[in-house]
Amino acid sequence: MSREESMLQIMDAAVKLQHNISLILEAKALEAEKIRNWSINHLSGAVFDSHEDQLNMSLKLQEHLIELLEGVNRMEAGLNSNLKALLSSQGEQDGGSFDMDLDVGK
Repeated sequence: MSREESMLQIMDAAVKLQHNISLILEAKALEAEKIRNWSINHLSGAVFDSHEDQLNMSLKLQEHLIELLEGVNRMEAGLNSNLKALLSSQGEQDGGSFDMDLDVGK
């Protein structure tokens, strides 16, 4: 297998991975919508003994969402660095260079 074919296979795998990630994110968005609807209907002030209890429950839900977003961000940063390395090695092979800054973590 030539280097070009290997690069194409890597890119194809990256595309499939991104598609699967998009399906996961779509499912997570639906789950977040269900959580939002549930919290609107069930986390009213009448349910809790104090405002502090209500605030603590809301903070727990927010922490879960933040953890989810941080995980997605780390995963995408890893994919970004892999594709950046692939493009850099491809640019060196062609004798050209890419003037793009693909590091979205900046």
